[in-house]
Amino acid sequence: MKVECAFGRILKQLRTAKGLSQEQLALSCGLDRTFISMLERGQRQPSLSSILSLSKSLETPAHEMLKKTTDLIDSEKS
Repeated sequence: MKVECAFGRILKQLRTAKGLSQEQLALSCGLDRTFISMLERGQRQPSLSSILSLSKSLETPAHEMLKKTTDLIDSEKS
């Protein structure tokens, strides 16, 4: 699984677990809704500043988001 796709899956899981729409998340972290959509579909790679903004809005530490992403990639390999 590509890193972009794995990060997108984790982002969507975290967003929906918080009960947020893409629009609500985008507004709370200062990003465009279409960018959130593209991230979730694995069509864009987030910058470090985007990851930090997303983690703050989702109340999830950035390192936890990245750990979940690498765990998902590793689980797909086995």
